[in-house]
Amino acid sequence: MTRYACNGEIQIAYEDLGGAGGDPLLLVMGLGTSRFWWPDGLVRELVCRGFHVVAYDQRDAGQSTRLPDQRVGPPVRALLRREAPAYSAEDLTDDAVAVLDAVGWERAHLFGHSMGGLVAQRTAIRHPRRVLSLTTSSAVPSDAKGLSVLRYLRPGPLLRFARLHHPATPEGDLALAVDVARILAAPGRRVGERDVREFVEKEAAHQVRSFRDDKAQSRQIGAKWSGGPLARITAPTLVLHGEGDPLLRVVAAHHIAAAVPGARLRTLPGVGHFLPHDVWSAYADELRAISDQAPCHLA
Repeated sequence: MTRYACNGEIQIAYEDLGGAGGDPLLLVMGLGTSRFWWPDGLVRELVCRGFHVVAYDQRDAGQSTRLPDQRVGPPVRALLRREAPAYSAEDLTDDAVAVLDAVGWERAHLFGHSMGGLVAQRTAIRHPRRVLSLTTSSAVPSDAKGLSVLRYLRPGPLLRFARLHHPATPEGDLALAVDVARILAAPGRRVGERDVREFVEKEAAHQVRSFRDDKAQSRQIGAKWSGGPLARITAPTLVLHGEGDPLLRVVAAHHIAAAVPGARLRTLPGVGHFLPHDVWSAYADELRAISDQAPCHLA
């Protein structure tokens, strides 16, 4: 069931995915992607590890509020602009806290993937008292800004994304999701319709189409951060990254772990930016371990 949190005039769609009574865990998904891209199997693993799991759609994605169209150019250009095209990165962190408020959680463990990992890092900086532990996966360091972000990005996948064109039909949506997943998968990984069908079907049931709105993606990626550095994070922190990530260089994870005091780094061979089913259990184990280090662990 879709519920909504409010951050001013912005409505943030969220969903309780199960595990009531467990440790509160908020999932933050990446650029232009809805909460429906969290695999059911991964969520089940997290619930089995004792988590109460909630996921939400960032503004300009999924069922959350879409901002008015602005001339912001393609996402990479928006990333390099000095001014924010629509809202700040602080606004994105405040959206996450609005969800915590709506659910009734004073504090929660955060797990963010891709751009969601970046938002999770910044939430831990801006709202330290609301974060029990932080897990950032396949993300760039929050301290990187403007051109410095490009050192972590591989250009090949960006060019392949720009060439994707599929009709706005159910068949086209499925084909687009498959192509996106294949671009994000580790080299040698076979990705097919069965790997993304659940995401596409969930989105269709809620009239959502990920990756279709370039302007919304540009507004998200163009949000500028003026908050503090990663060194201010005080929550127990886990940094995950696939060694076969074709989009983000693994050095990004090393830089995050080096900047956050006491952070634990784990890189996984054969894993890309798209998380395959055979790593879900390992990721859940890692989240359980880092959450157990939280001073105010709730178990």
